[in-house]
Amino acid sequence: MVTVGFVVEGNSDEFLPQSEAFRNWLRDECNIEVIDPVVNAGGNGNMCRRNIGVFVEKLKIQANPDKVIVLADLDPDKCAPCIERRKEIIGHGGIDLIVIARKAIESWFLADTEAMRRWTGNINFYEPEPETLEGMPWERLKQIGREIGHGPGNNKPGFANKFIRRNGFDVRRAANHANCPSARYFIEKLRTLGQD
Repeated sequence: MVTVGFVVEGNSDEFLPQSEAFRNWLRDECNIEVIDPVVNAGGNGNMCRRNIGVFVEKLKIQANPDKVIVLADLDPDKCAPCIERRKEIIGHGGIDLIVIARKAIESWFLADTEAMRRWTGNINFYEPEPETLEGMPWERLKQIGREIGHGPGNNKPGFANKFIRRNGFDVRRAANHANCPSARYFIEKLRTLGQD
């Protein structure tokens, strides 16, 4: 069993590696055990080469995982125009895998059609371009919320937590979406990591 620890960019990103369903899948199918704590870098500006070593070292001291995974958003308007540049900004010291959600992790939520159908109550819901839609995915979720009469609220972390727990978000389903390559990359790399 390979143990992995996560360093995540911010509060919304913590809930996926903490999810029981996600951990069960990794353990049962990928030979990976997620160990705590999930280290939160505290926002986009902190997830950079200058600071990443502190977060990785904290994770290694507290959890001593076999592998370190960094999960961050692209945030193209604020941070970097492309995934490779975003990875360069983060750096690679002591990291085994860097995964960048295109635009933001909320793109993955939009790509999980089943979870979105649960949240919206619309059995026909389908987001065709979750990672390349105009604007940020959080804005798209708020727009959908206005259309259905109950939005995600103003608290992204609170929504992320509820969406994962109550609506059964599954990153594997997001990875199966035809237009969600960053989630697919994440799943494929995790499967490979468990074989090391």
